[in-house]
Amino acid sequence: MSTNNPDNAMNRLYRTRWFMPAFCVLLAGVMFAAFAIGGDIGSGAVSAGMLLLVGALFYFGGRRSETLAGLAGPGRDERWERIDIHATALSGGFLILVIIGAWLVEIAQGKDGSPYAQLGAVGGVAYILAVALLRWRS
Repeated sequence: MSTNNPDNAMNRLYRTRWFMPAFCVLLAGVMFAAFAIGGDIGSGAVSAGMLLLVGALFYFGGRRSETLAGLAGPGRDERWERIDIHATALSGGFLILVIIGAWLVEIAQGKDGSPYAQLGAVGGVAYILAVALLRWRS
């Protein structure tokens, strides 16, 4: 495999110790800006501060915790890739059940089911497209 492959460069970026903390800083800035645009600077500061603490936890805790290192990227290997795939599938399945349940509650209350109907539709279409794409690539 060539070292000029963009997938290799992306993997190296994700596996650095700085990626997750830097991503948390970036996301904290975006969150603060969104709250500020909405006129709630106080909540923006609290939310951004909490996310900055999460980034610091990944940075400092990743050296001592295999779990934090695996979540943050630098501790990843084939085992962690498998754990990540299974955790993603499990959380996706749970989220689908919650969306369907919330949609059913909305319908039972005589409402139109929004936004749960749209979220369910997007999730269903995304799943079908992912299955088709992965099947085509295999």
